Amino acid sequence: MGVNVLSTFNGMGCIWLALDRLGVKVDKRYSSEIDKYATIVNDANYPDTTQLGDVTKVRAADLEKIDLFVGGSPCQGFSFAGKQLNFDDERSKLFFEFVRLWDEIKGINPDAKFLLENVKMKKEYQDVISSYLGVEPIEINSALLSAQNRRRLYWTNIAYVEQPEDRGIVWGDVREHGIKWGPIYYTDKAMEWIGRHGTRKGKPLKIHAENEKMQMLEAGHHKKYSSQRFFGIIGQPAQITGRRLNEHGKREDYNKDIKTTQCLEVRGGDKVNCITTVQKDNVISVLPKGRYPDVFKQLEEGKHYRYITPIECERLQTVPDGYTDHVSNTQRYKMLGNGWTVDVIAHILNGFDIF
Repeated sequence: MGVNVLSTFNGMGCIWLALDRLGVKVDKRYSSEIDKYATIVNDANYPDTTQLGDVTKVRAADLEKIDLFVGGSPCQGFSFAGKQLNFDDERSKLFFEFVRLWDEIKGINPDAKFLLENVKMKKEYQDVISSYLGVEPIEINSALLSAQNRRRLYWTNIAYVEQPEDRGIVWGDVREHGIKWGPIYYTDKAMEWIGRHGTRKGKPLKIHAENEKMQMLEAGHHKKYSSQRFFGIIGQPAQITGRRLNEHGKREDYNKDIKTTQCLEVRGGDKVNCITTVQKDNVISVLPKGRYPDVFKQLEEGKHYRYITPIECERLQTVPDGYTDHVSNTQRYKMLGNGWTVDVIAHILNGFDIF
């Protein structure tokens, strides 16, 4: 016997991956999602999905009886990384659509189960969600089942959900090897953001050791100035260079012959901001010039910064390699940062007795 599942804010379809891992047969896959790129990825992998579109227009009475109802309503209004607008944020108000649908579903099927995921938030916001759903959340860090630190709250009426056992997965277990990378480019906007972010949060760009956990993935990975897209890797020379606009208005390498960087030119007319390198005792220090703080840590010889790859993002979310390879890398970064750690969801759903 299979189950009927309604996934709101479905994204790229992580719920289906989790159910597959549990060997669950799904009779009806209903997805409510408005992001066309996430829908492309979902449908490429699960073409039998019925797409319902905007959650505000979905009615349980129009669907087959739902056995499992899941969602990860937009978190921008709750996240500590955001502006903390809570329920005044238009996106976070969509939580109440989840509540409405849950009331409709359990009115039809009192035995239905639900799962809501959201970010770690202020206790006062958390308590509002708990009061509407009638259960307290369990906090699980994806680090227990993956190579990234990702603390999330999960509300569910599935009984006896416990903390998963730590699998001990680290960055060295999931990173891609043998990747050929060129220079890293920055714009004025990028330098401004890196400087401001590094000062406000004290988060320098970091070299992640093989035996460490990666930092949390974020939807902002698609922005080339997001610190979450950088990490260090052993085995490549340090090379950070810049681009400028040429006479045709196109970006070009400022100096293709740079071996280890002497200067970074950032776009913006005649304005030039340099990052210089000083080599002493086989250690290369990257020193931002002027008002930019030292957000670039010391680079040991033989290490450099590069962007995290889409496949590495998939692995950090325990998503199969190439699952999202149906859209641009920009869209892959966004949906993976917004997505679920699949093995965490599978761990929670393992207690769903209808299976």
